[in-house]
Amino acid sequence: MPEPLSVLERRVLGVLVEKALASAAPEPLSLNAIVIGCNQKSNRDPLMSLEEPEVDTCLEKLQRKGCVFRVTGGRVERWRHNLYENWKVTKPELAFLGELLLRGPQSAAEARSRASRMEPIDNDSATGVIRHLVELGFVCWLMPEDRRGATLTHGFHSPEELARIKSLAGTGHRLGEIAPASASPVPIPLSTPPLDNRLDQALAEIAILKNEVRELRAMVVNLQEALGMSAKP
Repeated sequence: MPEPLSVLERRVLGVLVEKALASAAPEPLSLNAIVIGCNQKSNRDPLMSLEEPEVDTCLEKLQRKGCVFRVTGGRVERWRHNLYENWKVTKPELAFLGELLLRGPQSAAEARSRASRMEPIDNDSATGVIRHLVELGFVCWLMPEDRRGATLTHGFHSPEELARIKSLAGTGHRLGEIAPASASPVPIPLSTPPLDNRLDQALAEIAILKNEVRELRAMVVNLQEALGMSAKP
């Protein structure tokens, strides 16, 4: 079985995979670009509000694990994933894993459809992709595979976390987690009273507002840099 990854490590790797596969001209990502990717609101669960220092520390840990490497020589340091070499997977398999790392548990059909924006995966090839990833331990089913709407997840959860997610699978509870201010997962209650529902919604809305402010700041910084460069003789 693969070594468990923290919530933050999963998010960072998911972002590096997504940007490498979905971009028309993929380039190594700067620390600022990775932070923005981690905090974006679309195709992310849980929502996060991360700062550069914690993401930088996470990248250093992932580098020691052989999952990423630093690209130097430019104006700023940039990062690429090293998962083809580290995990020995194909591009469709990595796209499927990247989707699960970004959103967590979901049905096979949902994961295939969403992963297809990074790499084309049809229904027939998805079956082979999932089967091989399950054999490698990179994907596990949360309920019987032949059940209608059966859900699966990546294999980088801790045993305790995976047991909790499996206990919720098929109960109607949301399997994802909301982590508005850090990468630490929020415990998922077995039953969610109305007050907790309202609190979760409020926290999610706060996280969205933080992300929007962060994105605006990044846009201002980029604009300032562009203006500064254009002003040089």
